[in-house]
Amino acid sequence: MKERESKERESIDAFCHCLPPKFFEAANATLVKPLRMFQRAQRMPAMVDIDARLRVMDQFPGYAQLLSLASPTLETLAPPDKSPELARIGNDCLAQWVQLQPDRFLGFIASLPMNHPEAAMAEADRAVSQLGAVGIQLYTNVAGHPLDRPDLYPVVEHIASLGCPIWLHPIRKMTVADYEDEPVSKFDLWWAFGWPYETSLAMGRLVFAGLFDRWPDQIVITHHCGGTVPLAEGRLASGLELLGTRNPPQWADAVRTDLEERPIDAFRRFYADTASFGSAAAIRCAEAFFGQDQMLFGTDMPFDPEQGPGYIRDTLQAIDALELNETRRAAMLSGNLRRIVDLPGG
Repeated sequence: MKERESKERESIDAFCHCLPPKFFEAANATLVKPLRMFQRAQRMPAMVDIDARLRVMDQFPGYAQLLSLASPTLETLAPPDKSPELARIGNDCLAQWVQLQPDRFLGFIASLPMNHPEAAMAEADRAVSQLGAVGIQLYTNVAGHPLDRPDLYPVVEHIASLGCPIWLHPIRKMTVADYEDEPVSKFDLWWAFGWPYETSLAMGRLVFAGLFDRWPDQIVITHHCGGTVPLAEGRLASGLELLGTRNPPQWADAVRTDLEERPIDAFRRFYADTASFGSAAAIRCAEAFFGQDQMLFGTDMPFDPEQGPGYIRDTLQAIDALELNETRRAAMLSGNLRRIVDLPGG
């Protein structure tokens, strides 16, 4: 009975972030000028110090993590001639943390130097086959370019050929202004609204690129409950059945696609995490759209105002507020993740 109860309490954080010291020191050495958000992250003890991180995790019995590097992207940190080495350092650091605490860090998600596609594919091979990465983290754009761009999409397909999941993380800068007559996005709206939009946009580009036509079993895990996609169910269903009718003939190429299934069916193939910053309504909406089997526990730790425990606690409370039966709750907290990746202790 005690073993069964312990198993039911298990929670595996599928989307949280860290910056091992050797990695951020190497990144700082390549930067031409400081990046404010990167500097902020380095001041979070649970982000950079493994012992501080474990002390936070100790507050939540049964809680374990998959590790991934925090933003910014590698191509933001380093030019193409340096990003491959930075990726190697980062992935080696994550693998080392897993080796140091295998019962707490059950695996890691590798990062790639996407401004060097050939090196990115080679690093994906190395991280998966040699280091044991359980998946690959991609950002929703590469220096402002879409993932389905001809020089970038082969990296996506190469990851699919490896048979490992993709973790899709949003990225958008303050300098992407919301209005034409303004130089920057105001009031952190580039983050509050821009990041969920970025997630949704990248999902759409992967859908219409035919990712799931060629790789129907490919798993793509979206951050923050799938962005705005669950809210747009109707627009993605009957709305996109009118694809092409809203555009003038001279822009026909902008809507040309070889997608074989209905867009709404392709969008439902994505997975989503529960990193809603404590919103039960957002998690409920995501589960209604993607289905209970495609929801993974994720918190975005340690970016909360408390720099560690806040988003873990708030996410667990939000899941409790859903009043799921024990089977569904256990699946969301760890079972669904264990089904799609090979983790120790299963």
